[in-house]
Amino acid sequence: MGLAATAEKLLAAARTAHARRAAETVYGSRDTVLRQTMLALSAGGELGAHDSPPEATLQVLIGRVRLVGAGRSWELVAGDLIAIPPERHSVSALDDSVFVLTVIRAASGASAS
Repeated sequence: MGLAATAEKLLAAARTAHARRAAETVYGSRDTVLRQTMLALSAGGELGAHDSPPEATLQVLIGRVRLVGAGRSWELVAGDLIAIPPERHSVSALDDSVFVLTVIRAASGASAS
């Protein structure tokens, strides 16, 4: 299934879900360093405040979302790409929206210096 079809499928699921969201990993797994997840939020849906992975980007495919970090926020529309700041943050849908979250996690066994 292509990305456009996946986006439409997830948006349809988000519109009927109690939590107003749906997601699917489109690349990678829990065991890979790079992971890409497509998320759909119906208007008013949100991902509550959560910690940021080591590195991540958010790319809006459909709609309009607001990313809120430590005392600041960004309104993003289809076509926008932003590096997620390494801080606690949330995402809310201002319209029915689909975005791709790309995460690079610390490799297993990596040691902090």
